[in-house]
Amino acid sequence: MIKLLILIICSIIFCDPRKIINEEISISRNNAITYAIDKVSDSVVGINVTQIKKQSIDPFFDPFFDPFFHPFFNQNRSYKVENLGSGVIISEDGFIITNSHVVENSNEILVSLSNGNSYDANIIGMDELTDVALIKIESDSKLPFAEVGDSDSLIVGEWAIALGNPLGLFDVSSKPTATVGIISGIGLNFGQKQSGKVYQDMLQTDASINPGNSGGPLIDVLGNIIGINTFIMTNSSYSEGSIGIGFAIPINRVMEIINQLKLYGKIDRKFETGIHVQKLNKTMKKILKINDKTGVIITNIDKGSSGEKAGLMIGDVILSVDDKNISNISDILKVIDEGLRKAGDFVSLKILRNNKKIIINLELKAIKNNGVTN
Repeated sequence: MIKLLILIICSIIFCDPRKIINEEISISRNNAITYAIDKVSDSVVGINVTQIKKQSIDPFFDPFFDPFFHPFFNQNRSYKVENLGSGVIISEDGFIITNSHVVENSNEILVSLSNGNSYDANIIGMDELTDVALIKIESDSKLPFAEVGDSDSLIVGEWAIALGNPLGLFDVSSKPTATVGIISGIGLNFGQKQSGKVYQDMLQTDASINPGNSGGPLIDVLGNIIGINTFIMTNSSYSEGSIGIGFAIPINRVMEIINQLKLYGKIDRKFETGIHVQKLNKTMKKILKINDKTGVIITNIDKGSSGEKAGLMIGDVILSVDDKNISNISDILKVIDEGLRKAGDFVSLKILRNNKKIIINLELKAIKNNGVTN
C-alpha cells in the first residue's frame, strides 16, 4: 500500500503539466462543428461548366473588321465561357444537387471530388424557376454522400456551416472550404427576380457564401444538409460575392423538386384554365357597380375547361388569387409563379358575382404536348 502511494505521488510530482494542457486543448479543438465538416466534406463537389456562346459581329462597329477577309456581313463569333460552382452528392450512385444557374446552358459539366477524381456529369433535370438542378456522375465505386436534414425544424440562432468550392479552390486543395455562422432568418420571401427565378421561404445565414459556393450545402452541427447555398444580397442587388448576408434554399423544398426531377426531368409548370379575362376600366366598373380598385372580369370560358368545372361564369370579377389582389393577367401569372405552383395544383380565387364575394378553387390543368388538356 505504501509503495502504491509513493508511485502516485511521484507520478504527480514528475509528470509534465504541459502534456496535460496540450491534451485538453486537443480535445477542445474537436467539437460539433469540426465533426460536421469532417462528416460532409467528402460529399461536397466542385463543378466546372463550359458554355459555348455566340456573338453576332456588326462590321460597322468592329474596328478590326476587314471586308476583304470577311466578305459576308453579320459574322458570328463563338467563344467559350467557363463558370464555377459547387454541389453535394446525395446518394452513393452519384446524384448531385446544385443550383440551376450553375449548370444551365452548359455544353460540358466536369465534377471534381475531394479525392482528386473528376467525372463528366449529365443533367437529370432542373427547375429554373426555383433555381434547383439535379445532375449525375457515374462511378465504378460507391460515392460518399451527405444526409438530408429537416429545414422545417430550424431555429433562428442555431449554427450553420456553408461548404463549397469558392473561386475554384479545389484546384489547390483537396477539401472544400468551410465558413461558419448562424441561421439569421427563416421564411424570407423575395418574389420573382429579373432572371425569372423565384426565391421564396429562403434561409438567411451570416456564414460567408462566396463566388463558386453556389449549389453547395448549408449544414447543421449534426452534419445534415439544411439548405442549398444560392446567393447573397448587397443593398438591393444580388450577386455571388459575400458581405455576410447569404441565402439558401431550404432542403425540404429542394427535395420536393429533386424527387420530381428524378421521375420526370422537369417540373411541369405549363397549365391551362380555359378562362379569358380583361382588365376593368372605369366605365366597366361604373356599369357593374364595382367599387374595388382591383380585379379582372371573365369574358369567356372554354367548354370542358377547369374554369367551367370550377363553376366560374362569364361576368365574374376576379378580385384576388391566393389572397393577393390582382389588376391584370400579369398579376395573376406572377402570383402563380411566386407561389411555385405547377400543373395539377389549385389556386383560390375571390370572385365578385352579383355584388356578393365568393371563393372558388381553380385547378391549373396540365397541358399535354399535343396541346390537348388532360
